[in-house]
Formats: sequence, C-alpha cells, structure tokens
Amino acid sequence: MSASIFYYTGTGNSLWTARKVADELGDAELFSIAECKYENKTIDSGIVGLVFPVHIWGVPTPVIQFVNTLKGSNPEYVFAIAVDAGQVSNTLVQLKRLMAKNHLNLSAGFEIKMPSNYTPWGGPGPHEEQHKRFELAQEKIFRIAARIKEKAQMPVERGPLWQRILYTLIYYISFSHVPKMDKKFWVDDKCNSCEICRKVCPAANITMREGKPVWNHRCDQCFACLQWCPQEAIQYGKKTPKYGRYHHPEVLLKDMLKLR
Repeated sequence: MSASIFYYTGTGNSLWTARKVADELGDAELFSIAECKYENKTIDSGIVGLVFPVHIWGVPTPVIQFVNTLKGSNPEYVFAIAVDAGQVSNTLVQLKRLMAKNHLNLSAGFEIKMPSNYTPWGGPGPHEEQHKRFELAQEKIFRIAARIKEKAQMPVERGPLWQRILYTLIYYISFSHVPKMDKKFWVDDKCNSCEICRKVCPAANITMREGKPVWNHRCDQCFACLQWCPQEAIQYGKKTPKYGRYHHPEVLLKDMLKLR
C-alpha cells in the first residue's frame, strides 16, 4: 500500500495527526499543502489523504485551493481527517461535495478532536484535558488507520443537524471576510523582531516594517503567528494578552519552519 497524505497545519494539531496516521499505515509519505503550488497535478499514489483543521466550522481556503488542483488525479481511495475542538459541523460534507465537483470521490471522512488553538475564545483548556484529548485522538487514529487499510467506503462524519445548519451559515457568511480578519492582530512591547511570525505563516501574509510584523490581508486565521511567537507578543483583539498560548507539544518550531 502506498499513500500520500497532504496536511495543512498552523499550530501542529493536524501535522501530529498526519504523522500518527502515516505511522499506522506504514507505507505513507507526508506533504505540506502550504508548500504545494496551486497548479493542476496528478498524484500517483493509490491512497490519498487530506488532514486539516476546521476553520470557522468549514474547510479552510488552502484546502479548497488544493482540492481544485486535483482534477486530473484518479486515486483508488481518498480519505480526509478534519481536526477540530469539538464541532466538525458540516465540514466533511462540504469537502465531499467540493471533491465531487472535481470528479473525485471522498471514500471516508473522520473527525479528530484536539485542544482548541483559537486563543481569542480562551485557548486549549487545562493540561489534563488536553492530554485526555491526545489519548482519545491516538485511539481513534488506530481505528481510522484500520479502515483506511481496508479501503472502507463510509459516510463522512458530521455534527448534529442544528450545528450543520447554524454553523454552516456562519461559515458562508464569514468566508469572504477571512483574509481581512487579520486587522485585529497587533503586537505589544515584548516583540524583539525575531521574525518567527513571518516565517511560520503558511499564507505568507506577514511582512516586517521597522522590525515589527505587518499583516497584509491574506490571512487564513490559522493563528500560527500568535501561537508560535516565543515572546507572546502577538495579540488578537482585547482578550488574548491574558490567555496562554498553545501548539501541539510533540510538534516543534523547527518542524514548522521546515514547511515554509
């Protein structure tokens, strides 16, 4: 079995998940969606996986762009894993429809719950709760890998009906505004001009001006800049100065810098 797993990550949850799935499958290679050029491509692997975070209860822009490049591919089996903090909503249904438009079949779609990296809403929660989620995620990954090895055709996982209606509406209302939502980012006096924020941004949205980061309205709201700042100098809105930061503990800054 040969598998190609494409992942999109900002704070490491999806990278960790993709690594664990690859380990379970054995013959699998990982590719960063942030490194992929958005031009039509053909993938030779019989099994293709997409691992990505849920953004505003839907599929993030980079994943949509990537799927739109796969029109010429014809993999035997495609799976997806949507990583979220507990509300997958209609994300995998949305992805399945998007893939169908590109003449691709999403054979199975799974949800993995991880600690939240959306700091403006309070962050990832207590460490005990985080570790419990890691354990449950690992257990589910064992089961997911078994189904992938079987090439099981399965309905995609989805949230309750009210969630799929309400949150999907919010997603579509918000979607076109996401690139400019970076106007709420700001930097405090702790900034030491290290440029890590610029280097980890998967959208190449940050430039430096007089030693300070400037956001250029191409944001995907992944929060890599805020979470990886070693000085915790990057803020979003009024509440983040009082909240802690989060990235997956098994993903290091050097791992993220290799992706850009």
